[in-house]
Amino acid sequence: MTRTNKNFDCVEMKNAIQQQLRQEYERRKSEFTSYVDFINSTVNESDEIRLFREQVAKSKTSCA
Repeated sequence: MTRTNKNFDCVEMKNAIQQQLRQEYERRKSEFTSYVDFINSTVNESDEIRLFREQVAKSKTSCA
């Protein structure tokens, strides 16, 4: 198996995303009772995440 070089750093990308979320939360925290509520609201507003959740729910029922 040959090793391929990535042109991005997964940890760096994760940290950048978390930092962006935290900054958005700080700007909007008066709208939410907690950071968890903010994350849930952000998730619920995303069509991409909604579709992913639907796919996961379907896969759970098809494995039973």
